[in-house]
Amino acid sequence: MTRRLRALCAPLLAAALLLVAGAGQAQATGYRYWSFWDRDGGTWVYATEGPSTARPSDGDVQGLRFAVSEDSQDASKPRGTADFAAICAKTPAQKGSKRVALVLDFGVQADAPAGETPPAPRTECARVPSDATTAEALAAVAKPLRYDANALLCAIAGYPRKGCGEQVTAGGSEQPAAGESGQPAGDESHGGPSVGLLAGGAVVVVLAAAAVWQARRRRDA
Repeated sequence: MTRRLRALCAPLLAAALLLVAGAGQAQATGYRYWSFWDRDGGTWVYATEGPSTARPSDGDVQGLRFAVSEDSQDASKPRGTADFAAICAKTPAQKGSKRVALVLDFGVQADAPAGETPPAPRTECARVPSDATTAEALAAVAKPLRYDANALLCAIAGYPRKGCGEQVTAGGSEQPAAGESGQPAGDESHGGPSVGLLAGGAVVVVLAAAAVWQARRRRDA
């Protein structure tokens, strides 16, 4: 490749690479959903099962946080430090039942669906039968609840009004993405090249061809 051709190609290739990088950033995604947590001492631990199957014991503290996150490693934890004694101080024990302390964090405005405002975080002490699930504890103190056909918890105390585990791109656009059992939908990539990468590669080829054509035109002039 001649020096002039390299000079012509370099800025065009740089621009194409910026387009590729921009496309990759635009495809960065997360999922807007209620994550489910167990309190272990003073630490929140991501729950290993969903609210519909988890059966907490008397004295347990569980939390739910509404946010946009990629996966369990990236999920936002419930805020607040209230423990069982503080949350259930006014709920005495009763035979044949259990008390479950719930921390409900509706998240921040940046994670809210368009047109909605998250309620303030709150705590609840649910007194339920000894064999009750977390979902039953939520139903006792935080109605209305909303679930989808896959048993994904979509709304607590009516928030949000619509949507359920939808995929959210870095640019803020949304598309449905069904999850299962209180977990966000997983990465559905099959290892092939992304659309952005293919488009960027095509741009590189077109721009490089244009540079070659221009160089030949000048040489033949």
